[in-house]
Amino acid sequence: MTFHSASPPRGNLRPPRAALDADDVRTAYRRWASVYDASFGGISALARRAAVRAVNGLPGRRVLEAGVGTGLALPGYLPGKRVVGIDLSADMLRRARTRVAERRIATVEALREMDAEATDFADGEFDIAVAMFVASVVPHPRRLMAELRRVVRPGGQILFVNHFAAERGPRWWAERAMAPASRALGWHPDFSFDALFAPGELAAATVRPMPPFGLFTLVALPR
Repeated sequence: MTFHSASPPRGNLRPPRAALDADDVRTAYRRWASVYDASFGGISALARRAAVRAVNGLPGRRVLEAGVGTGLALPGYLPGKRVVGIDLSADMLRRARTRVAERRIATVEALREMDAEATDFADGEFDIAVAMFVASVVPHPRRLMAELRRVVRPGGQILFVNHFAAERGPRWWAERAMAPASRALGWHPDFSFDALFAPGELAAATVRPMPPFGLFTLVALPR
């Protein structure tokens, strides 16, 4: 799969102001579970499909989907992949399991309730890890990054598709106005690249803006 590099972000944004913890996430997604597909599922569909296409185009069979949610991405993986999905929300996972059963999705090896910042997988267990719309949800994004690096083998790939805060303009103001509601929303509207990536880490990455209107970004990092 070929990625096209965009100009790297300047990395001058602050980390999110209102820290989430695991209980905040579980509570928020207990509320969101029943309406997630009909609400956020639609606006994120194009970016999600692009991430799945990217995974399908990479070498390697074993895929970890961190933050699998209701399993919206699961039908898109090619038969050659074997996918393990994890999520902190039992309510979201119930819907993912129903989706897998009803659609008989054979690529899914397991769906497990697990903290993506501290999994029980072995070092280098996966060829690819993909985190869709989860980096701005976890309490400690850099711990997520470190854990994905640990469980992906050297030579593998780590992909993120996520909303990252604008650097200026009306969206900048809107995202910061929404930031105090992070706990209720279950995600950080003012989530910055700096919150996830250490200085210099994006130098080896490919970065692609995603529709609609560049609201999401697909980042691929070699392991």
